[in-house]
Amino acid sequence: MKIRVSGFAVVLLAGAYLYSFTLAVLAQSPQAGEELFLSSNQVGHYGGHLVVSLRSEPKTLNPVTSLDISSREVIAQMTGDLIHINRLTQDTQPALAKTWQVSPDGLKYTLHLRHALRFSDGHPVDADDVLFSFKVYLDEKSQSPQRDALIIAGKPIVVKRLDAYTVVFELVQPYAAAERLFDSLAILPRHLLEKAYQEGKLGQAWGLGSSPGEIAGLGPFRLKEYVAGQRIILERNPYYWQADRKGNRLPYLDDITFLFVTSADAEVIRFQAGDTDIINRLSAADASVLEGNQSVHLDDLGPSLEYNFLFFNLNATVPAQSGEITRKQNWFRQVKFRQAVSLAIDRDGITRLVYRGRATPLWTPVTPASKFWIDTAIPHPPRSVDQARKMLQSAGFSWKPDGTLIDGAGSPVEFSIVTSASNTQRTQMATMIQADLKELGMRVQVVPLEFRAVLDRVFQTHDYEAAVLALGGGDVDPNSQMNVWLSSGSDHLWNIGQLHPATTWEAEIDQLMEKQLSTLKPEARKLLYNRVQEIFAENVPLICLVSPNILVGAKNQIANFKPATLDPHTLWNAQELFLVGKGSTERP
Repeated sequence: MKIRVSGFAVVLLAGAYLYSFTLAVLAQSPQAGEELFLSSNQVGHYGGHLVVSLRSEPKTLNPVTSLDISSREVIAQMTGDLIHINRLTQDTQPALAKTWQVSPDGLKYTLHLRHALRFSDGHPVDADDVLFSFKVYLDEKSQSPQRDALIIAGKPIVVKRLDAYTVVFELVQPYAAAERLFDSLAILPRHLLEKAYQEGKLGQAWGLGSSPGEIAGLGPFRLKEYVAGQRIILERNPYYWQADRKGNRLPYLDDITFLFVTSADAEVIRFQAGDTDIINRLSAADASVLEGNQSVHLDDLGPSLEYNFLFFNLNATVPAQSGEITRKQNWFRQVKFRQAVSLAIDRDGITRLVYRGRATPLWTPVTPASKFWIDTAIPHPPRSVDQARKMLQSAGFSWKPDGTLIDGAGSPVEFSIVTSASNTQRTQMATMIQADLKELGMRVQVVPLEFRAVLDRVFQTHDYEAAVLALGGGDVDPNSQMNVWLSSGSDHLWNIGQLHPATTWEAEIDQLMEKQLSTLKPEARKLLYNRVQEIFAENVPLICLVSPNILVGAKNQIANFKPATLDPHTLWNAQELFLVGKGSTERP
């Protein structure tokens, strides 16, 4: 008999028989001086395998360059940050930094790192790794999407090392909720990535074809196996820096398998068949299908941070050959026109028919999930076709004998709405809007397109008249939506790429958002943000429709499952999850 050992896979070759099994990666006992974060979760059992699905294959395992949701969901399990936003409480909490102090002027943050921690390959972590990480994120050549968040008042955050476990961050001006900037900024292993960075090859590092030995992080799991087109498996990080209240090092699970599925329908089928253990971002229709399954439980977390909306093309630059868009912009730019359209839309009908009651009607982008920040004084006018007609009439519109709405020049009011063909809910919303506006005499055509084509028209060519899209915040804090509110913002969808505010009300929103950015008292910030929401509601540049509820599901035997409003809804505490009746309470 010959024994061949490769990593943790042990293969026994005996004559014509082949036996294979995998040894679980054992959690390391706490070392002397190691400052672990102690979780208050229910004490669980070691062992077990969790299987979840991803709707697309990750593009990379590199936290510096990742953009797609699938990549980020996997990377989140492999990396750690300095200060973390607890997805359940929505408050910041210590992570790799055990404590921190803020200077009285709000310009200096001194972070104290936990001692004697190690990356998932066993290499020690210290302040040099933090300095290296922020050097990478701030380097324009790295093309990291995180860089924008680290530029305050046009100047990058300055990072300094005081000693091996103390790092200082200096800001050019006070920044409200600066602690939240550190969330999801992965601390990188300098010993593995510095060479690639110096050679200008960091963007090519940690691709899906990388071997497990090339990648190390500070998350609860580390790379074990990747099979193209099928799955990626992460195994327990034996050096993870969290433990339960009995001192057992987390995570409990041996591994997590991410299965790649082709569609939301395929994801539901796999979950229903028992192939996966947790399902995220369920539609209302799919949730109703699963409600009768006694082996799983579903959670309706209420309103999400996602908001669906209709908007018109108000861009200053449109395709030269599209004279029709320019002509119709004369309607779109009238506040009363937009207000009338908003009044005519049946949000309650959308909630009832598209989302089966599992959604909340909206009048601004701030959803009820932002409990502290939402301005509850914003009016929620009920649908009124009569009021909408009066508003249009006061703006110079009238009707032909056959009911067709015409402008002051006698031209019929007609336009198209582009939306994603692959998103059933948004296509349904656009169709319902089409029917609602027909009651005003408007002729609306719904144009479903491939999603990338919609994005290209909205963000690049501006070759569209109206569109139905959705945005979602990663955090409840107003600063997470700066790119939408600011006239120069990359997601200021109705008029992208403004060098200067096109309207006085956009200029006022710019001023208010910049002011709240450096206002440190939450109550004072809220007053400023309330005014932003009021201006938005008055001018309706986006006609907000509904916020869908967060619907998730899990098998009954998964313990410590605590789905949250903030992304990632289900796996944010994967290190605490365990399977009931599996393994032992003792440290392996």
